[in-house]
Amino acid sequence: MTTEDEPRPARATGSWRGRPPGVPSAVPPPSVPLAFLVASSAGLVACGAAWIWASSAAAVNPGADQVVVAVHFGVLATLAMGVLGATHQFTPVITGRPLRSLGLARATFVTWLLASWMLPFGIATEQLGVTAASGALAGVAIVALAVNLTAPLSVGGKGAPVIALRFAVAGAVLTAFLGVTFVGDRQGNWFALSGHADLAMGVIGMFGWLGITYVGVAEKLWPMFMLAHLPAGRHAGAVAVWTIPIGAAALAAGLGWSILGLGWIGAGILTVGLGAHLASLSAHVRHRRRKADLHLVFVLTSAAWLVVGAGLALASVLVLPHRYALGVALVAAAMAAFGGWLLEALVGHAHKVVPFIVWSALRSRGIATGPSGKNLMFADLYDHSWAAATYATTTTGIAALCVGLGASLPAATAAAGLLLVVTGIIVAANLSVRPVRLLRSGRLGKSSPVAAGAVDAPAPRGMTT
Repeated sequence: MTTEDEPRPARATGSWRGRPPGVPSAVPPPSVPLAFLVASSAGLVACGAAWIWASSAAAVNPGADQVVVAVHFGVLATLAMGVLGATHQFTPVITGRPLRSLGLARATFVTWLLASWMLPFGIATEQLGVTAASGALAGVAIVALAVNLTAPLSVGGKGAPVIALRFAVAGAVLTAFLGVTFVGDRQGNWFALSGHADLAMGVIGMFGWLGITYVGVAEKLWPMFMLAHLPAGRHAGAVAVWTIPIGAAALAAGLGWSILGLGWIGAGILTVGLGAHLASLSAHVRHRRRKADLHLVFVLTSAAWLVVGAGLALASVLVLPHRYALGVALVAAAMAAFGGWLLEALVGHAHKVVPFIVWSALRSRGIATGPSGKNLMFADLYDHSWAAATYATTTTGIAALCVGLGASLPAATAAAGLLLVVTGIIVAANLSVRPVRLLRSGRLGKSSPVAAGAVDAPAPRGMTT
């Protein structure tokens, strides 16, 4: 008991009632990352519906307003929303330090949710006020994110993941700044931006923010989820973390200012970084001690989309001078494949990360046993057959989108949209139905360690980091 003269102990920003043993004290409450991830699933459904709507226009002009709507639902409401959720969850895990403020985290969620939906709706309806407001909200969201992450990311000596997250914050700020600038310029000429300038912003967002976040977080998650311990002296992850954002910045600058030499230098550096990322994945796969599972299939397929995207990008460069329309279509297909790299990884890791988070939420409410009557495990929290179906719909949907855009086939693009809608619905349902049932049933039998007053049930392997 403290006296009035004694300072009260500081309450950790990430603290929450009923935190189970094994969950680091810096980790935020489950409601913080889960809000982003649920919204990401909704964004994927909207993205798919938008691609169905845009399928005919995309075959004629990949830069049409309908296509821009679908792209923004995919990048902002799906990929960025999911990456923001992962950032808020794993930055404290990686650094061991809590977020500056849970209020800022929730403000980031609300403002980004509004911005990511208002912008495509504003484009679709040609409401300049809506697009202007969305740009302002996106700016507020990213400023809140940057302020919130400065506290945990100020820690030193944490290796490649922390460096990657620092680059990611800078990339997010730059992407938001460019986006706000472009939105503010729309009133002069509706979406008549230079294709190079728009592509430059896409490169920064795809690789300098979203991609580098995934690369950094993966360096933390792969050893845990694959039980992989790399020999000393492996530096591929560090090379990827440094070269991807530098290459993306140089490539974007070359595209934006039409400096051919700088663009090629940036593309070369970016290729080295992405190759190092794949080399790091290969090393983790070779040294894993966990047998192949669906998560590994998702991760390897994600890497394959990265290779496909690079191939399509190279093909577009070779084709553009001779057949402009086909070259532009290949650029669109390449960006779809790069988006598939992140989407496949996001959906695959969600089947590991969401149970990871939900498990702690259920344990904090005293739910210690699963449907079998044994200790609650991550695998109890979703249906594995539906997870396999999700892999099929995700992968097929990305493939159909690449074919539809690259070959200007409206039917393939529309089919891709339908598959993305199905994916978003299945993911949301599969990762929520069982936890909701457990909450409703209130599994606290007399044999439960919590109900019996015994020591809390241990966290499943991989819970502590």
